Amino acid sequence: MTEVIIVGAGPTGLMLAAELALAGVDSAVIERRPNQELVGTRALGLQARTLEVFDQRGIVDRFLAEGQITQVLGFGNTRLGIIDFPSRHPYGLGLRQQHTERIMAEWVGELGVRIEYGVEVTGIDQDRDGVDARLSDGRELRADYIVGCDGGRSLIRKSAGIDFPGWEPTMSSLIAEVELTEEPEWGVHHHAFGTQAFSQLPNGRASLVVSEKEPQESAEPTLDDLRSALIDAWGTDFGVRDPGSISRFTDMARQAATYRSSRVLLAGDSAHVHSPVGGQGLNTGVQDAANLGWKLAQVIRGTSPERLLDTYHSERHAVGEQVIHHNLAQTALMRMDDRVKALNEVIDGWLHMDGPRKSLAGILSGLDLRYETRTGREVGGERDDEDTHPLVGRRVPDLDLHTSAGVRRTYTLLHEGNPVLLNLGDPGDIDFAAWTDRVNRIDARYYGVWELPVIGEVSAPTAVLIRPDGYVAWVGQSTTNGLSEALSFWFGS
Repeated sequence: MTEVIIVGAGPTGLMLAAELALAGVDSAVIERRPNQELVGTRALGLQARTLEVFDQRGIVDRFLAEGQITQVLGFGNTRLGIIDFPSRHPYGLGLRQQHTERIMAEWVGELGVRIEYGVEVTGIDQDRDGVDARLSDGRELRADYIVGCDGGRSLIRKSAGIDFPGWEPTMSSLIAEVELTEEPEWGVHHHAFGTQAFSQLPNGRASLVVSEKEPQESAEPTLDDLRSALIDAWGTDFGVRDPGSISRFTDMARQAATYRSSRVLLAGDSAHVHSPVGGQGLNTGVQDAANLGWKLAQVIRGTSPERLLDTYHSERHAVGEQVIHHNLAQTALMRMDDRVKALNEVIDGWLHMDGPRKSLAGILSGLDLRYETRTGREVGGERDDEDTHPLVGRRVPDLDLHTSAGVRRTYTLLHEGNPVLLNLGDPGDIDFAAWTDRVNRIDARYYGVWELPVIGEVSAPTAVLIRPDGYVAWVGQSTTNGLSEALSFWFGS
């Protein structure tokens, strides 16, 4: 018996396991691979908000030490720099998923989470009290909840009967690590079939991205498929041989109709799939897990009622929907006929203006995400000022706070995964005695301006209630109106 079964030890499953461990919840991670090694090329980097999430847990330096800081955001043919965004990480990080997973697995191991490799979940049954998972080694494991982090073909999603509507593929590309006997024209090329790219690897081999003439769906492409695609696009296969890996991706896009069915939850690719263009998939999954982990822990511990899990669906389904919307637009811009080229040129002109650049980059980086969930009081049919402050629902800025223990960054207050009531007024201004066992109160002063990506400077609050995932649940502006309601909703009454 365990409290949560996590199916899949990719970045999403590992992040969720860590979040639950920080909250003192026992989980079992089931991974069908024999170990953490990955075959083929997957995600190539981390976006700014994901780096902030890792910073909130005190592990971002592990990733920065192995990756390459770069301005990785793009839309169509336009690069979108965010160096002027108010964040300690106004950039992306080039880091292959193999390394990201290894670092995360090491962190999860330090937290005492067990990962069972070489085991598959073959079926599940749920009742009002829990979930039974049947395993490929003949065992049956029972838990309070099960979370499918098992990819786009998720057995957990299918077993729960959750619909997965979306768009069928209209184009496909191969990505491979190979040897070439003929030297190609290195770099990225925009072709009638889509993007073609050739890059040299440090070991003398080549990494290829080859868009195919006609969309194919096979998940296991062959060397002959790669040769045919190269000949279609370039008239030669460049003497391609000795593939280390070949995989195929398409522009198919789907999203689960719901992220929760009673005691079954979905996160990452189990909940949403789309083209890897733009590099949103891994990042969205990690942030799904950061949103879900603390909520699931509170429900299991009895701190909060089950309805708190409904906010996981309402908040993250909307994010997934937006990611897919922008991804569909980006894949449409990959088609290189004259009309799309003209559209790309128009969009490129717009995105060189500060306003459009910041707006779109804020969305794609995750730094301007705002959750629409509201819990404060309403007066005369309208929200209190505390609810309408632009900080509410957004990630809290990482400020240098002056406390009795010295200067501390906001994100260091979140390392243990606990909620924080940050009091920036007089120490006696706030009384929340009923929540002192579950919310950390920090009395501090901040002497700079409060600035948000895209929005800019906002009015300074006198208090801020910060969720464990770093998002603001309530803002005080010289009053505590709505604080009790927000505390009760998010952290139990």
